[in-house]
Amino acid sequence: MSAAESPAHPEASGARDEVDRIVEAWARERPDLDVAPLSVLSRVTRLSRHLDLARRQAFARHGLEPWEFDVLSALRRAGAPYRMSPGALLTQTLVTSGTMTNRIDRLASRALVERLPSPDDRRGVLVSLTDEGRTRVDAAMSTLLEIERDLLSSLPAPERDRLADLLRTLVAPFDTP
Repeated sequence: MSAAESPAHPEASGARDEVDRIVEAWARERPDLDVAPLSVLSRVTRLSRHLDLARRQAFARHGLEPWEFDVLSALRRAGAPYRMSPGALLTQTLVTSGTMTNRIDRLASRALVERLPSPDDRRGVLVSLTDEGRTRVDAAMSTLLEIERDLLSSLPAPERDRLADLLRTLVAPFDTP
């Protein structure tokens, strides 16, 4: 397959986007640079912005902020009885302990989570998802998946699977402890 027939080149599909124009302009202005990474990563950045907006809208429909969804969904994914230590929540959500304390306080004030004494440690606590928290996170997840399915609808299933595999290859090194 020649470079012009490659899916990264607009000639292959007939579709052009803003990234094509940006890449062409940089290639013209800086022919000494290999601007090929822009073809992929600028699109990932643009897609990320659209996805962020879509997620915010999905969560807002259920009265949640993105950070609230992150904490509630971590608890929900933990499985019944939907409890985790604050430390485990830190690992799942990648925030500082001070930020997590603040988030737990705010979610508890809205009756979406509650603090329970840890049965294994007299000084420890567990954060537990309330029924209202579970209802909200489940509804928000359903809405999110509907929106994300729509965002991916232009790709046939095999192409979605291939894209997931390719993105996993790029992301995996960042997820390794």
